[in-house]
Amino acid sequence: MSRIPKIFLFLSLPLFVLDQVTKWWVVFKFHEPIEGDFATPDPSVPVIDGVLWWWRVHNQGVAFGLGNGTAWAPLVFSLVLVLALVIIVVSWRKGAFVNAPARLAAALLFAGVCGNFTDRLLQGFFLEEHKDKSLMQRLSKGYVVDFIRVKIPGYEKLSPRSGGFFPTFNVADSCISVAASLLFLSAFRPEEVEKKNDELV
Repeated sequence: MSRIPKIFLFLSLPLFVLDQVTKWWVVFKFHEPIEGDFATPDPSVPVIDGVLWWWRVHNQGVAFGLGNGTAWAPLVFSLVLVLALVIIVVSWRKGAFVNAPARLAAALLFAGVCGNFTDRLLQGFFLEEHKDKSLMQRLSKGYVVDFIRVKIPGYEKLSPRSGGFFPTFNVADSCISVAASLLFLSAFRPEEVEKKNDELV
């Protein structure tokens, strides 16, 4: 069995653990949303007045809540995440991540995708309102726990109905967003020759 790249052990794994620990903290701190809603009935917890809050939001879809409330979203997007993991692993083995930013992006992507995929698999099983339903029904209620709520000056001009609040997100989402930026930057860097003493691979 080929060894696991060190960057996945020392970056992806800690970020995955951080993502799951923070999400479970949110699940235990806030009540789950009422049937038909996606946000907790509890008030958000201010962290930095006027800028940052903790809150509990269920996202069955993708960015900006697209697909929320649909029966197909939890299963379809779970399959999308599985496909994403396969692509990351295969691309890594084929040497597609050719420079440092790209390799860092791969590790961040792996952490983020694993974090949100774990949510979609497990969180639906712990919803009180669905505890007596079948396995497939509870699996179809899977969702991603979002909890970081920020208000960005001027954002209401881009999205008038937002009130200036950026869509609630989590640690895994942050990893994926940073990874996307790194992949963009890596396209402008030449391929790097691997060194024998490279500690990241």
